[in-house]
Amino acid sequence: MQIEKTIRNYLKGLEVGSAEEIIKLFSPDAVVHSPLYGEIQAKKFYQNLFKDTSKSKTTLINIFVSQNNSQIVAGHFRYDWILKDGTPTSFECVDVFRFVEDGKIKELTIIYDTSKIRTSFEDMKK
Repeated sequence: MQIEKTIRNYLKGLEVGSAEEIIKLFSPDAVVHSPLYGEIQAKKFYQNLFKDTSKSKTTLINIFVSQNNSQIVAGHFRYDWILKDGTPTSFECVDVFRFVEDGKIKELTIIYDTSKIRTSFEDMKK
């Protein structure tokens, strides 16, 4: 399934840290809903994320396809993230992808508990 391949490529893109490469998976007007960055244009989100990241690793746990709409798929994974200031964190995350007909990601909702990283993230952004 092409959508599952796109999700796997997305997770690899997070590890590589190239906004240019990962944004190719998104439609030009795509939006990301992030618990730390808020609602933001996808291109800007990945530019900010990779600017704030020293290193990251993803470990896919599962992919879920909606029974009501095959264009909505969730990727469940472990995200090991080191902020640019050296602060490490690790958490399970669910990213809910909404695809459009051409197979590009139109909308991404990121779901995870930010309690372990929020203070360090906010301090880093000062």
